[in-house]
Amino acid sequence: QVHLVESGGGLVQAGGSLRLSCVGSGRILSYYTMGWFRQAPGKEREFVAAISRNGSSTVYADSIKVRFTVSRDNVKNTVYLQMNSLHSEDTAVYYCAADFGVAISRIPRQYEYWGLGTQVTVSS
Repeated sequence: QVHLVESGGGLVQAGGSLRLSCVGSGRILSYYTMGWFRQAPGKEREFVAAISRNGSSTVYADSIKVRFTVSRDNVKNTVYLQMNSLHSEDTAVYYCAADFGVAISRIPRQYEYWGLGTQVTVSS
């Protein structure tokens, strides 16, 4: 069982930055591919970014490429999402998720464990 807790969300003006953190407990996160997803009101959960077990590979949604950076510190059992140049369209609840598979997936159902999410609100 993996327990994930996100933090770092909040209210920010358009063009600003936030850094989300996801701390894992229960198991070593280096065994898992880690993903970030987001869900805006009335919309389906969508893929944002993911990082391989050792951090050597990353994948991003086209809508956020270049603006966001996913990273991980396996010693701290933590995954990060640095978000820059935020737009109002980035407003959503952001979730981190863990997948025991090796291949990086953009599909939410591939991820076995989820945090409760952290709210990001970007004001225009």
